[in-house]
Amino acid sequence: MKKIINLSALITISALLWFAGLQYQNTYLEKGSQTFLTLAFIYFLFSILLEGAVNKQVKNAKSRYHLKKAVSIIHILIIIIALITIWVENPQALLVAYGIVAAGLAIALQDIFKNLGGGIIIFLAGIYRVGDRIEINSKYGDVIDIGIFYTTLLELREWISGDQATGRLTIIPNGYVLSGTINNYTRDNAFIWDEINIPITYDSDWKDAAAKILDIVREETRDITKDAEKEIAMIEKRYYLPERAVEPSIFLKMTDNWIDFSIRYLTETRERRALHNRLSKILLDEIQKSENIKIASETLDVSLKQS
Repeated sequence: MKKIINLSALITISALLWFAGLQYQNTYLEKGSQTFLTLAFIYFLFSILLEGAVNKQVKNAKSRYHLKKAVSIIHILIIIIALITIWVENPQALLVAYGIVAAGLAIALQDIFKNLGGGIIIFLAGIYRVGDRIEINSKYGDVIDIGIFYTTLLELREWISGDQATGRLTIIPNGYVLSGTINNYTRDNAFIWDEINIPITYDSDWKDAAAKILDIVREETRDITKDAEKEIAMIEKRYYLPERAVEPSIFLKMTDNWIDFSIRYLTETRERRALHNRLSKILLDEIQKSENIKIASETLDVSLKQS
């Protein structure tokens, strides 16, 4: 209904300007009428016909988003071309004048042009896409929108412990892709490494502990490891990636108070916290059942002197 009202308003304004132009014989009124009539036609073609067809025919939400974004960009470009065609009588002379003005604007509005250039690179190079989980300018989040000048993230972490949303939307200028570092957690590979650290006392059977822990982690991540192997094999065809183990592993480190077990394993990017929680519960249950394995805690020696 809103779109029909907008279309009706454009046509009504065009008609009023046309009648006014007939009465006053004014060129600007005639061009104004042509402008609003052209805008009405373009609006009907893109916002009603094409966008409606995309909403009905494309069922996948992500594909629908990309198509609507492409349609909106083409929509804007055609409006600009139409306005120039109607209002500019001598385009060549206009280009010379605009060239001089553009030089000054390029300096005054360099941040805007930088963001525009970054937006074009994002679209062409596919540095990240809607749905990707990225880190940019020290901000973590899931990409929910990519505009010409800005990228919108559903923010992660901050005061939240773990890779979960804070509920805030973070707006990042696209210019950061030209000079900053972008970490993409889901492009070409949906898996990342995670670790669980467990302190084990020195009087525990550390060999038995390592074997039991490794067996549990391998069993719980078996399917994930298989899927990760397939994706890594695909990545090796595109990038130079030295072969490295994907199976879970344990690394030991001796400290003053305990033996630190670092359990390393693969997990799906968006399931890192959930898998970390599940493994922690299973490992804790297994350790509590064992009589020869104990979790260590920090100790404090206190010396009392009698005066």
